[in-house]
Amino acid sequence: MLEKTTRVNFLFDFYQSLLTDKQRIYMQLYYLDDLSLGEIAEEYDVSRQAVYDNVRRTEAMLEDYEAKLSLFHKFQERSELIEQIEQRLSTEKALTDEVQKLLHQIKEHD
Repeated sequence: MLEKTTRVNFLFDFYQSLLTDKQRIYMQLYYLDDLSLGEIAEEYDVSRQAVYDNVRRTEAMLEDYEAKLSLFHKFQERSELIEQIEQRLSTEKALTDEVQKLLHQIKEHD
């Protein structure tokens, strides 16, 4: 469950500007502020089922955006490459060719 929550939070960070205000609010309250579906429903005077449906539809939309745009995937790849560079710089006398190759890979992802 924690992995799903973390993934949805990342997707929300990347794609929240593509959501409606209501979708953005419900996702923020549910995932970031950790409110229950019932608490959100009470606050907005709607049914718990309405909040649940909105959150699930929005999750599906975020996954669809990621499938098409791959912003989160590219972010993860860049992070891994940067980590490799940092490891090599801190543990070795940076091998110039190797560092340049990794930096080139990062540039390809942007």
